[in-house]
Amino acid sequence: MRARLNALVLATVVGFAASSVVVTAAEAQSRERYRVLVCEKSKSKAKNGAIIGGVSGALLGNAVAGNGARTEGTLLGGAVGAVAGHEIAKSKSKKKCHYEYRYRR
Repeated sequence: MRARLNALVLATVVGFAASSVVVTAAEAQSRERYRVLVCEKSKSKAKNGAIIGGVSGALLGNAVAGNGARTEGTLLGGAVGAVAGHEIAKSKSKKKCHYEYRYRR
């Protein structure tokens, strides 16, 4: 009786193991692997460039503007400096890119 119970348990374990191998093989065949280029975002450097450019542009605009137009010169210089600083920092920042492998079903 004990030998028969051991044989039944062994047959059950082997059956479950075999079924999991079949499922794993079928799952591996249905998944497609593809490569994706992933790049790190460089927004923080562009943001810092906009801040630095805006402040320096405002100071320069205030210094260059005539006596009656210092406020306008400050605002205009700040806006132009912010845009210029943002674009310069964005173009100077190096992107860190690498490839990743992903899977789809």
